[in-house]
Amino acid sequence: MNKILIFCKRKGLAWVIISYILIIAGAIGMLMPFLWMVSTSLKDINQVFIIPPKWIPEPIHWENYKRVFELINFARYYWNTILVTTGRMAGMFIACTLAAYAFARLKFPGRDILFFLLLSSLMLPFEVLMVPVFILMKNLHWINTYQVLIIPHALGAFGGAFSVFLLKQFFLTIPKELEEAAIIDGASPFRIFWSVMLPLVKPALAAMAIFTFGSAWNDFTYPLIVTNTDNMKVLALGIAGFKGFREGLTQWPLMMAASAMSILPIVIVFIFAQKYFIEGVKTTGLKG
Repeated sequence: MNKILIFCKRKGLAWVIISYILIIAGAIGMLMPFLWMVSTSLKDINQVFIIPPKWIPEPIHWENYKRVFELINFARYYWNTILVTTGRMAGMFIACTLAAYAFARLKFPGRDILFFLLLSSLMLPFEVLMVPVFILMKNLHWINTYQVLIIPHALGAFGGAFSVFLLKQFFLTIPKELEEAAIIDGASPFRIFWSVMLPLVKPALAAMAIFTFGSAWNDFTYPLIVTNTDNMKVLALGIAGFKGFREGLTQWPLMMAASAMSILPIVIVFIFAQKYFIEGVKTTGLKG
């Protein structure tokens, strides 16, 4: 019997070791593109396609990061992206939280039908909406303005349905007794929403913030359609400008340097909010 227990324990330990090895190997595989990007950003253009590749360039060209700001209006692109991302996140917070609370807690005619139609919009690809959206924005005279980059997304026109669904699921997990106690204390509906409900859905808000931040920060197609001057470009458009930059030659080291600087805010946001992000995704489907 003791030999059997020892064998089982050893077998369990072996599976644990194998699992960790597979996880570490997967993590390294995920990090490879990022490490290659950083490595390429420090190379000369002639070192990029050397076979076998060199992970540590010789010499290291730190000046590539400085040249990014000299060759393109990178600071302007960065500012535009920060402004657009902040505006979209603020608008999504207001619109999606109110809509999710209404669908989860309020009773009104046609609530379930409206929610079904909202979720149905997730099946519409952006390519279907490009032409109608462009015509609408042109008729509003918003082309090449900050309004066109911020307001449609801030109102949840693209991706808002998922955020509403995420928040709604969290609101449904909150006991109704908390609302009833607040009503007895004389709290208004908005007071209940702001002071009682919102603090309890912080994980969902953090998950929504990460999704919205990543989507807005990396947005390429929509800004490409609705902007046409250099001073209105966002980071994704500006970085793409290094492709065929001079004489049809893509400046890969400069493109990778710009990419490394552009993803830094996303990494920072995810590091600080990953606990809430994982909890938010995990709890999304607990109650319908």
